[in-house]
Amino acid sequence: MDRYRYRFRSVWRLDSPPDVVFGVLERAGEYPDWWPQVREVTPVDERTGTARFRSVIPYDLVVRARESRNDPRARVLEIGMTGDLEGWARWTLSARGGGTHALYEQEVVVNKPLLRRLAVAGRPFFAANHALMMRAGRRGLRKVLARRHTV
Repeated sequence: MDRYRYRFRSVWRLDSPPDVVFGVLERAGEYPDWWPQVREVTPVDERTGTARFRSVIPYDLVVRARESRNDPRARVLEIGMTGDLEGWARWTLSARGGGTHALYEQEVVVNKPLLRRLAVAGRPFFAANHALMMRAGRRGLRKVLARRHTV
């Protein structure tokens, strides 16, 4: 195992239809409005932007994300990342029980020097930090989706 490599997988069960969820997730520039740990997203062009993340552990991660797949028919969104993290992240949505099964997968190598120095000792904390970030994102997305159903 490469001590700087992380693989994450999260499953979110959402009450809204997949196409509605896809419509929210494909607007990455709006993530800071509902996902507290996504502090900033700055567009560079139509398919690229810079994002800054910060969760419980007091450090910022800055990445340049480039859309590599936006497929509404397959309901897949994928980005490639460079910067403090290098790798990819992907959302795959499917209909399930009247709602959406949202699978989030991410594979990255950490480039940020501090995180590389703490790679072995900090690994459990970094994984827990990511889990907390994902939980907050799911809560925020559910709130956005609930507002859309009541409008």
